Amino acid sequence: MFSDPDKNLAQLGLGEGMKVVDLGAGTGYYSIPAAHRVGTTGHVYAVEVQKDLLDKLRSNANAEKVHNIEVVHGVIDSIGGTKLRDGIVDRAILSNTLFQIEEKDRDNLVLEIKRLLKSGGKILVVDWLPGSPLSPKICVSRMTAENIFTKNGFVLEKSFNAGDHHYGLVFTRN
Repeated sequence: MFSDPDKNLAQLGLGEGMKVVDLGAGTGYYSIPAAHRVGTTGHVYAVEVQKDLLDKLRSNANAEKVHNIEVVHGVIDSIGGTKLRDGIVDRAILSNTLFQIEEKDRDNLVLEIKRLLKSGGKILVVDWLPGSPLSPKICVSRMTAENIFTKNGFVLEKSFNAGDHHYGLVFTRN
């Protein structure tokens, strides 16, 4: 089975009224299901650097009558690049994105996530399993991802199978 956003989001403990940021949101593969889970009193910030993908996300959300997503044109691998306030979200999502971040910028990505999350907030990381026939040439292994987050002040809460070609991790911000 390919990666299922609903099953993976269930690992994150999203609830009614929560604020969530989807970093590298693309066309909304995770943003839209997250918006359903947080309900009309919740809010999803969908951060993406590619404007054409944000337009597609807006269109996809409108087609599904989802109105609690705010699209944000921003950069996720620099501190302050998302343009969102400190401690603004309860949960964060980073799916199929870590492998795209240059090694030298990964700490800044994690520090930006830490800046956005409230104390005790959680992040869902879903990324490609190295060696999968569908994975890109460059992958970030589960162990490398764990190391990047834990050295920057996160605690690994759980690791899970996120589909045939992906791993999943949930971290808590100290």
